Parts: sequence; C-alpha cells; structure tokens
Amino acid sequence: MSYQTDQERFWAGDFGNDYIQRNQGERLITSNVVLFGQMLRAANVTSAVELGCNVGLNLQALSRIKPDMDLCGYEINETAARVARDLKVAKVVDGTILNKLPDDKQYDLAFTKGVLIHIHPDELGKVYDNLYNLSRRYVLVCEYYNPSPVTVTYRGVADRLFKRDFAGELMDRFNMRLVDYGFAYHRDRYFAQDDLTWFLLEK
Repeated sequence: MSYQTDQERFWAGDFGNDYIQRNQGERLITSNVVLFGQMLRAANVTSAVELGCNVGLNLQALSRIKPDMDLCGYEINETAARVARDLKVAKVVDGTILNKLPDDKQYDLAFTKGVLIHIHPDELGKVYDNLYNLSRRYVLVCEYYNPSPVTVTYRGVADRLFKRDFAGELMDRFNMRLVDYGFAYHRDRYFAQDDLTWFLLEK
C-alpha cells in the first residue's frame, strides 16, 4: 500500500506494531465503556464507524454497551486490523483514512479517538470530510485539545503529534452543532483516560 505522509508510514509500520502491545487489556476496555457511556448520553446511536480503530478497543466497548450495534472500523496497520477483525464485533477495513472512504452507507455516529492528533495538519480536511460524509447524524472527536495548533514531540519523534481545536474546525467547516463535551483525566481513580477532551457534534 502506498502512503502520502510520513505519519501514515509511521503508524502502518513497526511503531504501529509496538503500539499494539502497549495498548491492550480489560482495564482499557472497561474505561472505554464508561467513557462512551458519558460521551453518548445525549445521542441515540444504533450504528457507528470509527476512523483509526487500531485493535478495536473502542468498538469492543461499544458492542458491550449495545450488543446489537452495527459497527465498522478503518485501520491503517494491518496487524492491528487483523486483531480487531478477530473480535467479530465489527466490520474492519484495512486502509488509510486519508483516502476518500466509501459513503454509500452512513452510520448514526462517525468518530475518532486519539487519531486526529496523529494526522498531518495539511491532510486533516480529508479526514474531516470522511467523518462528515460517513455520519448520518453525529460526529464525535475525542482527542488532545489546544485552542491554537501546536506540534508536540511524540515518544522522541518530531512531527507525529498535533494538537488543535478539531471540533471547532469541524463545526466551522460543516456548520455542525455542539451537543455535548467533556474531559477524561489520567488521574481518575477508577476509569483513567489519557487527558482526552471530547466533543459530540450534530449535523
């Protein structure tokens, strides 16, 4: 598979494989169940698509919240996609989310969690378009927030993590409505997350 950016090659290769080993386990799934319960409390969702699903921890959490939910995920790392597919909770598609994704089928919810931060800023518009076009009603972004764009060194590598107001850009680009938002703290005693700020938007 050919890629347009260094960031894609980074996640499709050895670093992406190593990430899989660092991010597994029942505790993470339980934390995600709690977090998605909060993030979707104002939405009635029966289907969802995740851009950048990795090994499927978020899809697995959603399937526990609502076992009959129609789920789909896109993942650039072939090893991670195979692990997610083996869970048998979602349709999982190999590929980069910088390509235009088929939108003949829409979902109640299109979302990312810790993915937009790793997209090169020049390519974000393509991912925003995919999120919007795949969504029937809601878009959810759960990322690192910063009011203005900044680049952060990620595990010793430059130009691999970018913080900004992703939700604000989506709202301006598509005239979407803010439904709800919140913050998940890494020091939460029971259900820790990685200091993520989330925004639920509606078309």
